[in-house]
Amino acid sequence: MDTNFSDDFLIKEKFSIKKAFTEYKGKLTKEEGVELLISEKEKLRELQEKLYADGTQSLLVVLQAMDAAGKDSLIEHVFGGVNPQGCSVTSFKTPSSKEYSHDFLWRHYLGLPQKGMIGIFNRSHYESVLVCKVHPEYNLSEKTWNSVKDFDDTFWKNRYDSIRNFEKHLSENGTTIVKIFLNVSKDEQKKRLLDRINEQEKNWKFSTGDLPERALFDKYMECYETAINETSKDYAPWYVLPADNKWFARVAAIQIIIDTLEKMNLKYPQLSEIERSELQEAKQQLENE
Repeated sequence: MDTNFSDDFLIKEKFSIKKAFTEYKGKLTKEEGVELLISEKEKLRELQEKLYADGTQSLLVVLQAMDAAGKDSLIEHVFGGVNPQGCSVTSFKTPSSKEYSHDFLWRHYLGLPQKGMIGIFNRSHYESVLVCKVHPEYNLSEKTWNSVKDFDDTFWKNRYDSIRNFEKHLSENGTTIVKIFLNVSKDEQKKRLLDRINEQEKNWKFSTGDLPERALFDKYMECYETAINETSKDYAPWYVLPADNKWFARVAAIQIIIDTLEKMNLKYPQLSEIERSELQEAKQQLENE
């Protein structure tokens, strides 16, 4: 059985949200998937150590999804075994007044991983062509525009251009980018939101603001489709994962990340002859104590 899904969900051609699966229908069982995730986490830890030691490149993982799609739990289960010194998670909420006083990409630069690190964006710069497109009035907080009438086709074209240029710049300067959209169905989202209400220990996850956004589910799907088609490039590819089965989304995501790291041609630093000689001297000194 082929259990590597790293290339199965890569967007290579024009993407249609209506044709994208939300449920995994393959032969891998949940029990097998849980076991596979355990072994893949060890592989990810080894690659992260190599990335850290190499110190010349970084990896940015962008996670986007609707509410209750499983972003937080995916981060926990996929990255739970890596060295926290080499990994950072940035969650982007509603911009602050300070962030609104800069261009829309400014705060995302601040969250980028340094060389040798894995950076995870829980939501990202894509909110500016998702939630801000569904709610164009939010853009007025940037104080650059006077009316929602300013947000025409040219405005959005420029936004996509900015995102593509931002990601291309990163890729040309040592940051490899992988973008993952967790594609959850409206029915599954409903179930998970109800779980947050019915299960007391999950009550804190539920917000009354989730329901107005859920009512705009189809509009969000249109925005995701456009954003993915506009910005899935070789230097910053999109992967669309069926997310109704959380266990499978985690397995697919970790394999995509592992595959990406393996293609980065990471190397452990090589010591010079002088450094090797000093190493042997240090060894001899320790052994003679």
